[in-house]
Amino acid sequence: MAKLDPDQRLEIAMGNMLRGGVTTAALVVLAGGIIYLSQFHGPLPDYRHFHGPAATQIGIGAVLAGVGRLDSASLIELGILLLIATPICRVIFGVVGFALMRDWFFTAASAVVLAILLISFVLGR
Repeated sequence: MAKLDPDQRLEIAMGNMLRGGVTTAALVVLAGGIIYLSQFHGPLPDYRHFHGPAATQIGIGAVLAGVGRLDSASLIELGILLLIATPICRVIFGVVGFALMRDWFFTAASAVVLAILLISFVLGR
């Protein structure tokens, strides 16, 4: 087997990380869905009138607390959070990987993308 150059190794590692993140997120959502479907959630809904769920904003701490109680909605929310976190982890992985390869242009580009992601996350926009 031919030895891979650092670019190919980084590309393969990033691909594996993305695949693992998406698979983990899907499995967590699937587990939450199975638990949700297995639990009785009250009377049968009346489909003649639509009433949407109340708007809620819960934090990551509340989601993790719900996961500890095996709350199905919290598990599904955790899976979605993991799915959102996967590309952010890819950017972090890119910053570290390019820095280790001493590819300063791509390190800087990845760091700028990471900064934009973090600023938008903190500002909520």
